[in-house]
Amino acid sequence: MSSGSIFGSVFRLATFGESHGGAVGAVVDGCPPGLELSEGDIQPDLDRRKPGQSDITTPRKEEDTISILSGVFEGKTTGTPILLIAKNKDARSHDYDLLKTLYRPSHADFTYTEKYGVRDWRGSGRASARETLARVAAGAIAKKYLRLAHGISFMSYVEQVGSVRAEINPLDVSLEAIEASPVRCPDAEAALRMEEVIREVQSEGDSIGGIIRGVITGCPVGLGEPVFDKLHAELGKAMLSINAVKGFDIGEGFGAAAMRGSEHNDPFGVSTDGIITPLTNRAGGVLGGISTGMPIVFRVAFKPVATISRPQQTVTSAGREVTLEARGRHDPCVLPRAVPIVDAMAALVVMDMVLRRG
Repeated sequence: MSSGSIFGSVFRLATFGESHGGAVGAVVDGCPPGLELSEGDIQPDLDRRKPGQSDITTPRKEEDTISILSGVFEGKTTGTPILLIAKNKDARSHDYDLLKTLYRPSHADFTYTEKYGVRDWRGSGRASARETLARVAAGAIAKKYLRLAHGISFMSYVEQVGSVRAEINPLDVSLEAIEASPVRCPDAEAALRMEEVIREVQSEGDSIGGIIRGVITGCPVGLGEPVFDKLHAELGKAMLSINAVKGFDIGEGFGAAAMRGSEHNDPFGVSTDGIITPLTNRAGGVLGGISTGMPIVFRVAFKPVATISRPQQTVTSAGREVTLEARGRHDPCVLPRAVPIVDAMAALVVMDMVLRRG
């Protein structure tokens, strides 16, 4: 198996399957024994990611019903590899017949062909975001373990679509507020404007990008491995591995480039129970690559979906210039369905760091 399909060092995830293949799934290795686990612990997260959940997402209808085929006995994890699988039900490969010999602009068609000499053109194969189903399933296991064993929780939401931005304190966000809107933005006013923008680009056969804000609370001090496995470096790698992600920052992020040290530094103090802690959190919960005990706050930037139905210039694999008007079922904006993916990847990173610390 290619190492490019494996993530983590102690809590390890290997994903398999293609968008229009028989199934998509994961093998999770390194989960501690004794964790109560069933499909019911995983399915709710998959339901948040699955297609067809609103009219601003792809109309593809997949139930994404997950099955656990190994690693669980009498309702508890055994410490052995956990096999998770969900069968594809609503693949329409003929929608992609046009793409057999075409390279979609800004898509992986060209690079996959150049690297492997062959590609699965049916819904993009492994380059499809359908692969993220496996990540969300594995992340649900990590989230449950971390919540029960360490009190760590994950709360991501859509902060920006196009130029429309939510004005809300990330630490005041609730799951109920996030799920109140199909766009998964907890700022009700901004959510309505985001929906309008998505519907507008959808009607024009176009797509649009945006930003997801991630928040991790309850992390203890000391997670992260200097020098190359810093916590924020691992989070960045995890987020940048998600389809359509083009940027990651933590704390003040790129905004820190315009600040002075006196503005950006987080002073230290002592809490009422005698614990030394930063008094502010401009660093985003990580110093020197190691968690400070403060909330870990980061942002993930998503580009517009590459496959659109508007005319675009491209070429065939033989080098002939053509105009492409893509068909198929695609999200005009990936962000609403990407929220649980960001949560899952954050949980996989933290789970691995917790187990590495011992």
